[in-house]
Amino acid sequence: MSFQAYLDNIQARTGKTADDFAALATQKGFVTDGGLAPGVKAGQIVDWLKTDFDLGHGHAMALVAWFKGNRD
Repeated sequence: MSFQAYLDNIQARTGKTADDFAALATQKGFVTDGGLAPGVKAGQIVDWLKTDFDLGHGHAMALVAWFKGNRD
């Protein structure tokens, strides 16, 4: 599955884009303008996305990559 396919599936499932999730992650203190906030681990974000949005591990990691600035 391509990176874009992960993002498309996330939006289809939740109604939220990767940018919507980035805004939510920023509100929670997980993300800053430059990527992950200092001291934040990917596992914390994955746990939040699994719990609050019922995303699988791969989909959650795709969003973590998006938050870090990886867009391809």
